[in-house]
Amino acid sequence: MATVYVFADETGNFDFSRNNGASKYFGVGTIVLRDNQPEALSAELGQLRRTLAWRNQGLDSYFHATCDAQAVRDEVFQVIGRHDFTFYATMFEKSKAQPQLRTSEHMFYKYCWFYHLRHLASREIHQGDSLFLAAAEIGTKKSRAVFRQSVNDVLSQCVSYRVPRVLAFWPNASDPCLQVADYCTWAVSRKYERNDLRSYNLIANKIRGDFDIFRSGTHHYY
Repeated sequence: MATVYVFADETGNFDFSRNNGASKYFGVGTIVLRDNQPEALSAELGQLRRTLAWRNQGLDSYFHATCDAQAVRDEVFQVIGRHDFTFYATMFEKSKAQPQLRTSEHMFYKYCWFYHLRHLASREIHQGDSLFLAAAEIGTKKSRAVFRQSVNDVLSQCVSYRVPRVLAFWPNASDPCLQVADYCTWAVSRKYERNDLRSYNLIANKIRGDFDIFRSGTHHYY
């Protein structure tokens, strides 16, 4: 019996086109920790931030893989490598998504989370556990309530027994573990969007699930 902590981030956008700026994939990534593991990971990442500040390599705000300098990324990945957690990524090539799956951002978001949590829950959440799931905020203030309800609905579908649970939607800056989820999800995104495996290989031993849901599909809808 354990307290299971799941920290989640998304990659990509809801632009279903081939315009400049439209991502090829949308994905959900989550790190899974237990009991006191989040505290240890958060403490070391916080210490790294202070160390970088002393070196005059300080950050303007918080660790964010897309924006950080490569030298900073290298040190964050070193911290990540020293901690014990599992990582799941579920990727969706957007052009292969049938039109009825993307009639709204919320519908597609819920669809993606369902397939992500279906795999994760069966492997990581067991009867008698408690669950704390924190996801990085997405969308506008008005839409966040709908996104939150989407994840809550999916949790009810994917966890077949009742477990005590907390569901939080927090700014990425608010928790170092969300920033680790951002880094790991970014690494997977680089693999899919650019065929860049440099960062992916650094976290490969932590990846328990890397699913390309439409991998076998051949039809593109745009």
